[in-house]
Amino acid sequence: MKIVIPGGTGQVGTILNRVLTAAGHEVVVLTRRPTREREVAWDGRTWGPWAGEIDGSDVVINLAGRSVSCRYTQANLRAMMDSRVHSTEIVGEAIAAAARPPGVWLQMSTATVYAHRFDAPNDEATGVIGGAEPDVPDYWSYSVEIARAWERAQEVADTPRTRKVALRSAMVMSPDRGGVFDVLLRLARLGLGGPVAGGGQYVSWIHDRDFVRAVEFLVEREDLRGPVNLAAPGPLPQRAFMRELRSAWGVPVGLPATRAMAELGAFALRSDTELLLKSRRVVPGRLLAEGFGFEYAGWPEAARDLVRRRRGDRGRAGAEGALVSGSS
Repeated sequence: MKIVIPGGTGQVGTILNRVLTAAGHEVVVLTRRPTREREVAWDGRTWGPWAGEIDGSDVVINLAGRSVSCRYTQANLRAMMDSRVHSTEIVGEAIAAAARPPGVWLQMSTATVYAHRFDAPNDEATGVIGGAEPDVPDYWSYSVEIARAWERAQEVADTPRTRKVALRSAMVMSPDRGGVFDVLLRLARLGLGGPVAGGGQYVSWIHDRDFVRAVEFLVEREDLRGPVNLAAPGPLPQRAFMRELRSAWGVPVGLPATRAMAELGAFALRSDTELLLKSRRVVPGRLLAEGFGFEYAGWPEAARDLVRRRRGDRGRAGAEGALVSGSS
């Protein structure tokens, strides 16, 4: 198959590109700064030669949008909104104009669309959409508006010959450098991986291999459309999540952090506390109902696998360094 991935140079796009290319598919990445073979220039806003890659393709997986790993200033929130909505709109226009449009358009979305809650999990059928929760910062509702506008841009696109699926993804856990697992593991190794603000807020996540397998599943299942939660069936409180991560690496303790300490840490990391404090209790109702089987349904085994792969990468890097040193 020919698979086009707008915005495919980030962590998730790199994972998909690597696995899908290895499986023999032709993968084309649309990016602002093409540097490699099979990367094509686009700006995420305007029409260009890149649209020819979509015409005749089999699958489009749109991942484009400004990273959420930043301070949630008004300017950054607006950039998140605009980059997501505009890129989705222009992808929809390219699909609508194609003489041979793709059979399926998978559009990245986010589990952040659901409400901050502790009492029950959010699935696609009964989950509560956020934006009106009491006792949360006002700007959290704007994050939900971004998610809703992102999905709405795909919904209204006039693409009758292309099936549309919105991927309400939880955090994708991969051993690759620079991703969310990398950040959390660094905190744990520094002894800072304890409960944050009590640690009762739920963490939803998905193992990188299950994320790719779920994408492949949704491509193959021609009867599935609309929002689908991409999250492991075992969300757990942050205190337990970090305890299992520390255990997998072999760190005995993790210092707790108050909300104020979390604010300082987020500021130092140029990130935002919503990523730490919002309770994202999301479960994959539709995937489970349709028979998708998770290889990593629980966090303890997922964390052990990710740590093993991370340590394996470090070992390979060290061996390669030794070979280079020995040959000089």
